[in-house]
Amino acid sequence: QVHLVESGGGLVQPGGSLRLSCAASGRAFVQYTVAWFRQTPGKEREFVAALRWRARNTYYADSVKGRFTISRANNENTVYLQMNSLKPDDTAIYYCAEDTGVILSSIRYQASYHYWGQGTQVTVST
Repeated sequence: QVHLVESGGGLVQPGGSLRLSCAASGRAFVQYTVAWFRQTPGKEREFVAALRWRARNTYYADSVKGRFTISRANNENTVYLQMNSLKPDDTAIYYCAEDTGVILSSIRYQASYHYWGQGTQVTVST
C-alpha cells in the first residue's frame, strides 16, 4: 500500500515562491505518473502538473505554465512542485497523486489517480 505525504505549504506574499514535496512510502515512483492537483472551497479539484517518472515528460495547466515546475528527486520516492511568481489565485490545498497506466489523454483528470496524499495548504496573501 503506497502512502503519499505532501509538505512545504505555507503563507507567502504575492510574487513569492514555495517548493512543495511529495514523498512516497511503500514503493518507488519508477513505474508511475505523479501529479499535483489543487482545490479551493466550493470548487472541484483541478489539475496543476504531472510527471511521467520514467520518461521525465511533464505537463502543466495553462494557469501555471511558466511559473510552476514539477520535477523528480534523484531518489525514486520524491517529486517536487516549484512554484514561482505566486498569485492570490494560487491559494488552495495542494494534493499529490499517483498511479500506473495513466494514459496521456487522461493525465489531467483526478479520476485517473488511485493514490492521494492528505494535502498541504498554500496561501498567497499580503
